[in-house]
Amino acid sequence: MPKTPSPCIDVCKYKRQGHCIGCSMTKAQKSLYKSLKKDSHRAAFVKMLTSQQHRLGKFQHWHEAYRKKLSKRKIALEEIL
Repeated sequence: MPKTPSPCIDVCKYKRQGHCIGCSMTKAQKSLYKSLKKDSHRAAFVKMLTSQQHRLGKFQHWHEAYRKKLSKRKIALEEIL
């Protein structure tokens, strides 16, 4: 399986109580993701992030943007989630 890409969708505006309006990550979470070496850890992080997005709400746009990012690398979102 190819390396799991970052869940960042290149919006990077931290307005929702420190969460990015594009992907819902905090600055600390972005740093943490970059430090993850094992792909299984990266995939688990993306799963955690989708749960966080569901809890926070207003992140439906992320799934489509991330799916496009993955399709460029020939990865299905279902492979990660």
